[in-house]
Amino acid sequence: MTTLGIPAETAAARRPDIATRTDEAGGRRYRERAVTVAWALPVPLLGLLLWHAGVGGGWTLPFGIQMRFLPTPYEVARRIADLAVGGIIDDTYSATLWTHLYASTVRVVQGFAIAAAVAVPLGIVMGRSPIVHKMLEPTLNLIRPIPVTAWAPLSLLIIGFGDRATIFLVFLASVFSILINTVAGVRAVPARLFEAAAMLGTRPAQTLYKVVLPAAMPTIVSGLRIALGLSWVILVVGETVGIRVGLGALITQAREQSRTDLIVAVMIVIGLAGFLADRLMMLAVRLFAGRRPLLP
Repeated sequence: MTTLGIPAETAAARRPDIATRTDEAGGRRYRERAVTVAWALPVPLLGLLLWHAGVGGGWTLPFGIQMRFLPTPYEVARRIADLAVGGIIDDTYSATLWTHLYASTVRVVQGFAIAAAVAVPLGIVMGRSPIVHKMLEPTLNLIRPIPVTAWAPLSLLIIGFGDRATIFLVFLASVFSILINTVAGVRAVPARLFEAAAMLGTRPAQTLYKVVLPAAMPTIVSGLRIALGLSWVILVVGETVGIRVGLGALITQAREQSRTDLIVAVMIVIGLAGFLADRLMMLAVRLFAGRRPLLP
């Protein structure tokens, strides 16, 4: 008896080999992840030890930083736990983390998504069309150096207080990083790829998604990652005025009450949220790319 032209005995013998190779590949992935974690842990652990020692010893750092005014790592961890689940400190901020985190995440996602939807297509057009590039590049380079913090008071006047002004600032913080990287990635596509695609019968209308996007994807993804990180940075600026719910608003309230433990706790939450957002975006890109070499 045969299976697809292969003797049954041979097919049965190959199945354990395939399972063994799959188990070995899975084991290698777990070992690689464990090594990655092992390499990454010493730096934050050393930072925590120095932080604890600096607060206890009242160190003075460069720029006149007085560490005696900082909370200890234990106090910050206690505050984060109370923000998340409550029942530890039992003040007005107990168990409010998820409400603030959700509100901020929605604003970041909306501003970043609008920026990506605008910047990626525009960057592709500018990268492929020298005429469009010559028309838009000077104006964009004139607007790009204006800091987002300078737009903040203007956005409050022309948009008003609330979510829309914050989303607009996140959009401004994201759009130029995505646009510049997209243009650079598209313009860097080698001409020989277009020649090879034409020899293989690829139609000119198909070169966009069969040649340009795959070749430029690593640079585009780099721009998206930079922009997503900037989105969380600018979020705090956008939420400092006229917003009562959000991580930036929480930092503003803590500053007004001189609660350094709450300020540092929210800073750590923002860092973790930004890290998780980056990991999720990279996972989505890898799922989209599949086995194609679209990522560096």
